[in-house]
Formats: sequence, C-alpha cells, structure tokens
Amino acid sequence: MRPLLLLTCALMSANTLGTEPVPLSVEAKIALPGVKGRIDHLAVDVAQERLYVASGGDGSLRTLPLGSLTPDRTIDLRDDADNVRVDREQRFVYVGCGGGALAVIDASKQSKIADIPLEGHPESFQLEAAGLRIFVNVPDANQIAVVDRQARKQIASWPTEDLHANFAMALDERNQRLLVSFRRPAMLGAFSLSDGKELTRIETCGDVDDVFLDPKRNRVYVVCGEGFVDVLGEREGGYARVGRLPTSPGARTALFSAELDRLFVAARANGSNPATLWVLGVSIDRN
Repeated sequence: MRPLLLLTCALMSANTLGTEPVPLSVEAKIALPGVKGRIDHLAVDVAQERLYVASGGDGSLRTLPLGSLTPDRTIDLRDDADNVRVDREQRFVYVGCGGGALAVIDASKQSKIADIPLEGHPESFQLEAAGLRIFVNVPDANQIAVVDRQARKQIASWPTEDLHANFAMALDERNQRLLVSFRRPAMLGAFSLSDGKELTRIETCGDVDDVFLDPKRNRVYVVCGEGFVDVLGEREGGYARVGRLPTSPGARTALFSAELDRLFVAARANGSNPATLWVLGVSIDRN
C-alpha cells in the first residue's frame, strides 16, 4: 500500500484569488511533493482542519485511531478495496471490492461479517439516510444496483440504457433523486429514487470521477479528468450549467465539504509540475 498522506493546513484562512463573484474561485494550491501517479479518494477532518489524501491499495482496510493516526488494525478484503461508506447509526462500514461485492465491516469488532454480491466491480455508492437502501454504480453491468442493507442482498437493478461508464454518484433525498455521472457519453443523469426512472440528463465535462451535491445553493459540482469542474444549477425541474472552472488534465479526484464551504480537487503530478491540492471556495450563483 502506498503511504497515506496527511495534510495539515489553514483551510479557513486561504486568500481568495480575484474578486469576481463566480461560482467557484481558487483560494489556494497546496503542493504534494513526491506524490506520483493517480490520487484516489479524499477525506476531511473538519474539527482539526486536516485533509487526508490516499492513493493506491493492497486490498485491505486499515483503521486509524483519531488520536495517533497510526494504523492499529488491518482487515484483508482480498482485492482492490475502493470506496468506503459508514452507517454511523448501525455502526457498520461498507467497502466496495474489486471482485464484485460490498464488504460489510462491524465497526465495533473491527472485522468483516459479510459480503454482498454484485454483478461487477462497484464504483461510487451511497447509503440512504431515510431508509435501508444502498445505491451502487456497477458500470461493468451497465446498471445501478439497489441493495437492502438489512437483508444484505441486491433487490433491484436499474439499467442505464444508452448511458455507460457510471462512476460518480450523489444522493439527493430531499428531492428523491439519484444523481449519476457517466463517461460515455459525458452526462449527468437524474433518476427517481422510487423506481429508477430517468428524470433528466445534461451534458458535462469528460472523464468524470466525482460529483457532489451542494444543497445550500441547489448546485451540483462535477469534477472531470478532462481538466474542468462543471457547476450545475437547478432549473425548471432539470439542470443547467452555471459555471466551468479549468483545473488541470487528470484532476478528477475531489471532495466537497459543506461544513467548510470548500471543494478540494487533487491534481496528479504532470511532467515537472508536482501533484497539487486545489482549494476552491464557493460563492452565490450569479444566475
């Protein structure tokens, strides 16, 4: 496993570059010297103002106590451990595994207790807060899988039809919509949480890997390896692009923190340019 990087930075005190009221503004660029290759997944500790950047993997899940941040337990998940989600109420951790399953971890015992089989490698997935479902992108099967986390099995499959390579996902329970980003073609689709019916779609930047909902501003942030962040706003039951911020090629891993009102975008090293963490501030929609 490649090392976990810990960045301690004054997230709230970065100077904004420029004064024009645009949907996103670059507040800081933090160099990550020595970091090579693809950067995969970010997490933020709001209380301590720390951002974690992870890359690579060996098919295991490691637990780190908040006090020391030293790994104290390793749980072998066999292959390509990927996205992680936490059910705090039930104290379960769900991990997407490359062989085509969601691993279920008992957080109190720090051990794996089950695998939920899927029809392919799971990409982004989201846990329903007001129910027991998990929505999972399974691009190999061209579907969105619906899992019952109490029964620990897939209970429905929503085909994505002519939309392929569904990697990123955001859950909008307030409006009962599932937002899914596709790479072929480059689209954001909104699907009904009741039956998986497609409600609307909009063209976006390409090579998407992360998408985030900003409920405070009724916005969606689409982060693309093509080298852009698209900002979408709700318009008459659908979405319209209200802004596009250039980043750098391959910068597709990101994290939006509603508590900090910041969007963090990780740009991989490119030639003589080191890997960089972009700190983006959000502002009021001009439109």
